[in-house]
Amino acid sequence: MRALLYTGEGRIGLSNDVHVRDPGPGEVIVHIHACGLCRSDLSVVHGKIPWPAPAVLGHEGAGVIEAVGAGVTKIKPGDHVVMHTVANCGHCAHCESGRPTHCRETLGNRTTPFSLSDGTPVSNFAATSAFAEYTVVKQDQVVVIGDDIPLKAACLIGCGVLTGVGAVLNRAKVRPGDTAAVFGIGGVGLNVIQGLVLSGASRIIAVDTVAEKKALAEQFGATDFIDATQGDAAEQIRTLLPHSKTQTTGTFGSGGVDWTFECAGSPRALKSAVEALDWGGGAVIVGVPPHGSTIELPINPIAYVDRTITGTRYGSSRPHIDIPMYIDFYRQGRLKLDELITKEYPLADFETAFADLEAGKLARGVLAF
Repeated sequence: MRALLYTGEGRIGLSNDVHVRDPGPGEVIVHIHACGLCRSDLSVVHGKIPWPAPAVLGHEGAGVIEAVGAGVTKIKPGDHVVMHTVANCGHCAHCESGRPTHCRETLGNRTTPFSLSDGTPVSNFAATSAFAEYTVVKQDQVVVIGDDIPLKAACLIGCGVLTGVGAVLNRAKVRPGDTAAVFGIGGVGLNVIQGLVLSGASRIIAVDTVAEKKALAEQFGATDFIDATQGDAAEQIRTLLPHSKTQTTGTFGSGGVDWTFECAGSPRALKSAVEALDWGGGAVIVGVPPHGSTIELPINPIAYVDRTITGTRYGSSRPHIDIPMYIDFYRQGRLKLDELITKEYPLADFETAFADLEAGKLARGVLAF
C-alpha cells in the first residue's frame, strides 16, 4: 500500500512497499480517506521530536472501517470514523475517572504494525499513523460518525480541534464573560479561538507575527488582533484591557486578560503570555516547544496575585465524549471545520503540502487518499 515513510531525520518519502498487519483482538483496520497536516509530524521529520525510523507518521485521520479483530462488537466494516491518539488502557485510576490523557500507557506508545517487503518492521506514530492508506488501531481509538460528515473535515477533529477547543473547555474551563489572548494563529490557535467563542468569552485577542492572519482570526471569532512584530505583545494587550482608565499597568502588573493560550510552541511567546495576565489569570501551554526549552519568570507577580501556568495534553480530551459533541456543534453551525481547510492535496503532493505548512501558509492542509 501507499504510505509516507519516515526514514530518518530530514527524510520522508512516498513508498508503495509498506504493509499493515491484520487486526488483532480488540483492534480495527481503518481505510484512511483524509489526514490533516500537523506541525508535530514536521517536528519528527526535523528531529525536534525523537522517534525511531522507519515509521509511518500522521495522526489526524478519518476514514472507513475496513476490518475488525476478534472481540470487536460495537464497530463494523463500513462505519465512518474519526481516529484519536489516546490509546489509553481503559482501566487505570485516570481512565476510570474520565482523564484518559493522564493514562501512563498513552505515552511512548510505540508498536510496529507495519513492515516492508523485506520484513523490516515499521513503527507507528502517536498510536495512529494516518499517512497511509490503511492503519491498525485499538477499537477505542475510533469514534463512529455519521455518513453525512465529510471525512476531510472530520479528520481535523482528531488533533487540532481536540487540542484547541479542549484546552478551553476541558483544561481552562473558561467562563462566560472571561477575556483571553491566543498566541499563535495556526490550526490549533484557531480552534482555541473557536473554543473561546463556544465558552462565551467577551474579548478574544489573537496574537501572531504574521499580520495577514488578522482576517482569518476574525473569521473564527477573534475580537482583536495584535501584530507581535510591532512592539511588546503583553503591553499591547494591557493597552487594550487596562486595569484603570488612567494607568495601563498597576501593582504586580494588573491589567490584561483572564486567560492566555500559547499555541506556537515558542518560549518567547509563552513568557509574553504570562506577562499579559491580569490578577488571577491563567496561562495555558498548548504548543510544543523544542525539547529542553526553558523560560525565566519573576516569582512575585505570579505567586501573590493568584496567577497560574498550566499545561494541557491533547486538550485534556475525553475523545468518546468530545468528538460526538464537536460533530454536533459542526452540524449546528457552531464549529467551523470546512473553513479550517486552506488547501487539499493528493498524497503524491506531500512535499508541497509540508512546505506550505512550514511556511505558515495553512490553517490546516489535508492530504486526500
